Amino acid sequence: MTYLKIFIAVLLLTGCKGKNSEPMEHPYTNNLINESSPYLLQHAHNPVNWNPWNEKTLDQAKSEKKLILISVGYAACHWCHVMEHESFEDSLVAQVMNKNFINIKVDREERPDVDQVYMSAVQLMTGSGGWPMNVIALPDGRPVWGGTYFEKDQWLSALEQISKLYEEDPNKLLEYADKLEQGIKSLGVVALNNETPKFEKTFIDKALENWTNQFDHELGGLSNVPKFMMPNNYHFLLRYAYQTDDKMLQDYVNLTLKKMAYGGIFDQIGGGFSRYSVDAKWHVPHFEKMLYDNGQLVSLYADAYLIMKDELYKNIVTQTLEYVQNEMTTENGAFYSSLDADSTTQAGELEEGAFYIWTEDELKSLLKEDFDLFSDYYNVNNYGAWEHNNYVLIRKEDDASIIKKHQIDANTLSSKIENWKTVLLKERNKRAKPRLDDKTLTSWNALMLKGYVDAYRVFGNKEYLDSAIKNATFIIENQLRADGGLNHTYKNGVSKINGYLEDYAATIDAFIALYENTLNEQWLNKAKELSDYSFNHYFDKSSSMFFFTSNEDESLVARSTEYRDNVIPASNSIMAKNLFKLSHFFDNTHYAQTAITMLNNVKPEMQEYPSGYSNWFDLMLNYTQPYYEVAIVGKEAKDKINDLNKTYIPNKLIVGSVSENNMPLLKNRYNPEKTLIYVCVNKACKLPVSDINEAIKLLKE
Repeated sequence: MTYLKIFIAVLLLTGCKGKNSEPMEHPYTNNLINESSPYLLQHAHNPVNWNPWNEKTLDQAKSEKKLILISVGYAACHWCHVMEHESFEDSLVAQVMNKNFINIKVDREERPDVDQVYMSAVQLMTGSGGWPMNVIALPDGRPVWGGTYFEKDQWLSALEQISKLYEEDPNKLLEYADKLEQGIKSLGVVALNNETPKFEKTFIDKALENWTNQFDHELGGLSNVPKFMMPNNYHFLLRYAYQTDDKMLQDYVNLTLKKMAYGGIFDQIGGGFSRYSVDAKWHVPHFEKMLYDNGQLVSLYADAYLIMKDELYKNIVTQTLEYVQNEMTTENGAFYSSLDADSTTQAGELEEGAFYIWTEDELKSLLKEDFDLFSDYYNVNNYGAWEHNNYVLIRKEDDASIIKKHQIDANTLSSKIENWKTVLLKERNKRAKPRLDDKTLTSWNALMLKGYVDAYRVFGNKEYLDSAIKNATFIIENQLRADGGLNHTYKNGVSKINGYLEDYAATIDAFIALYENTLNEQWLNKAKELSDYSFNHYFDKSSSMFFFTSNEDESLVARSTEYRDNVIPASNSIMAKNLFKLSHFFDNTHYAQTAITMLNNVKPEMQEYPSGYSNWFDLMLNYTQPYYEVAIVGKEAKDKINDLNKTYIPNKLIVGSVSENNMPLLKNRYNPEKTLIYVCVNKACKLPVSDINEAIKLLKE
């Protein structure tokens, strides 16, 4: 059988699929037992001889000339657990794996660099990707075969065929590895664009024409299933609609945000968002809750509130942050990574969504005479039905419609909603909770930190700022090394794994936001120091882009450049926006030119697939329309910043001081008698004003 036929025969299924049941006793223990990642520890008692990804394991494969089997997943991945239960807990499968392969388990959240390389390989081989991801590589680490979820028989067949091919005709694998290696390396390359940078609104308009064809104007989001929330997409669209006065686009974004807020994808009882919806109406989620989604969505709904003044958006922010505080925050202010989709049922089985769903009988018993109103509000009917006579709570109508229909007043409805949540939350907490991934990731913490800062900026709740500062302090004290670099992960007092570009980009962004809301220069200075460290260890001078990995990390098959935006914006797009802002704060032409070059490099790809470049488009808006430097100097500077923040002005940065200050935008501007506001564009300032409303008029001219 040819190698191509092997691919066709075994690469039938892709996706991210999970069920796991831990034995009471552990007849097997492998080399994952000493790891800290919850995902790796879940596999520590498999009969498979799993190893962590490290130099020792890779050297063993080379010395023994054995194929490497690399299996990648994460703790909250449902189908990762399914494949573990079906295959990796099976002693027959383990025999085949242990005999023929050096087996490596990878937590994609701990090692996104490894995940990126082998995911690129799987996408090249199969046309799609997902988790669990399973790859077979030569002893030197170069991939030769891969896919995602496999049923047990498929898995065994594939392993046996690849093993046989390696034994009988290894040159075929070597030839394929050479070709695949070149393909992987080409995916992570961004060429230097030598054309003169030219950023115009018409370029963005054309991209939006392509994008709007995919919009779902009835249920929000895009017209496909499953539906991911993609916060940065809507953050950009929200800004663009506002700055161009595009009411149709603003209505679409508003529709999307409302449908997500009403949907089962938002935990109507406990707050917080799940990862995505499996249906078109945002009803049934894939129940895992990820920190990175919730951090970004807090920022998005906070900004949306500034424009719409919709109390629904404020409530979403409030409930999401309550969820994060209650379920995902440590005593030292760090944030956990995720909650699993699965939890244990009364029968002792792990089941997706078991913690969150309700039966009609349960609800009637708990809510009694309020059930009829509750069932209308949260659709305990055909609209809200899921499977096996279970319901996922979902809203369809706004409060005003419910009030009118049931002839009650707003205060009564509000009181009832709070009571329902209290009753149901108390009952739900009697159930076995979803498993917690209790590692702390620097990049994801920074996204949540930014969410807290944005919530404080919009709503002025001091507790939000306190949480933000506590987390920022955690990063400085625990993740920042003496050499000025960041570590990626933290758990049980141990900080480890050299940071990736995503850690620097997200932390710099969060620290800039923290400065703009506190005027504490330590955060701005630290952002600059981290940027300079990034130039020293991640910058590619040939392209003016940043590599994902440090020049001090061990080499993989390819050193990639992450520049396409996804659920989390690409580390390079965040970095470019950071450098744009820092160039203004510090009058740094190198930062400014690098940001322009980075955007220009990506520009040729942006129109074809705009949703994959939304953060780059957001940066482009800074060049197509005036971008304001707002310098506020005087004893009342912080109060005036708080007043200014009550208005949505996305095309600005804030710099300020309550005393003399030598920063470029503040020098020689302090007046002890009054607080002045300078509105500037590229350091050219209009006459200072003292009234915040006058300043806002200047910003909206």
